[in-house]
Amino acid sequence: MFHGETAINLDAKGRLAIPTRYRDRIQELCDGQLVVTYNPWEAHSLWLYPLNEWERVQREVMALSSLNEGHRWLQRCLVGSASRVEPDGQARILVPQTLRSVAGLDKRVTLMGMGPKFEIWDEEILNKTRLRRMQRGGPGEPTEEMASLRL
Repeated sequence: MFHGETAINLDAKGRLAIPTRYRDRIQELCDGQLVVTYNPWEAHSLWLYPLNEWERVQREVMALSSLNEGHRWLQRCLVGSASRVEPDGQARILVPQTLRSVAGLDKRVTLMGMGPKFEIWDEEILNKTRLRRMQRGGPGEPTEEMASLRL
């Protein structure tokens, strides 16, 4: 499981260096093989999966009926737009231009460990999103599931 956030610079080619603290775990989990794709619920965010976790997600998403418009959208966003990436000798991955453009990734990004996957955000967009959310009351009204948490 991954957690924490790291500010990272994208280089001129759109590569980001995987933080040292995650490299060994990624190597153990998936031999360094990762998949990057859109986050279908956050326009300015990408998801980065270890290959083994990605394969599980892909199977579940593709098992949904493509007759449903929402299912097709999810399948397009996650599976149709997914790119397999592998760290180079300097532990950098190339984030495809199409994904960078849609997510608004520029120079400074934040890599957030979110359990079995990572989120990749443009640093400025993430900070603005956080501020707006906090001004609206944080996570909002607790759901039944949230109410049972002991934080």
